[in-house]
Amino acid sequence: MGLADDFNEIVGSLPDDWTDLELDLRIGDESRYVDAAVYLVTCNAQPYSKHDWHFKLLVAHRFGHAAAPSAVHMALSLLDDSGIGGELAVRDVRAGRAETVQMWGRPESARREFQRLRAQ
Repeated sequence: MGLADDFNEIVGSLPDDWTDLELDLRIGDESRYVDAAVYLVTCNAQPYSKHDWHFKLLVAHRFGHAAAPSAVHMALSLLDDSGIGGELAVRDVRAGRAETVQMWGRPESARREFQRLRAQ
């Protein structure tokens, strides 16, 4: 099973109201570190220094300052396609948080559109 499949399994096991996911990635062959970093730049992976894990991946479900699940899945698929193996570890999951948006001064149409988009 590849990294992208592992990621799908992790995301599939989370409750629907998860908001933030923090993963650590260790690549199997450290000589391919630079190659892996090139693929992982698409999901803004953060490299560790002096750590036994190589990258930290921050994933946001519906909102937030992190990569979208589809971007992380694509980056991990690129690693799989290039033959760079590794392992993922879940470090933190946050659920049940709500997005706060300042609505003062916005027209009623913008408020309704915001509610319609967030109700899905």
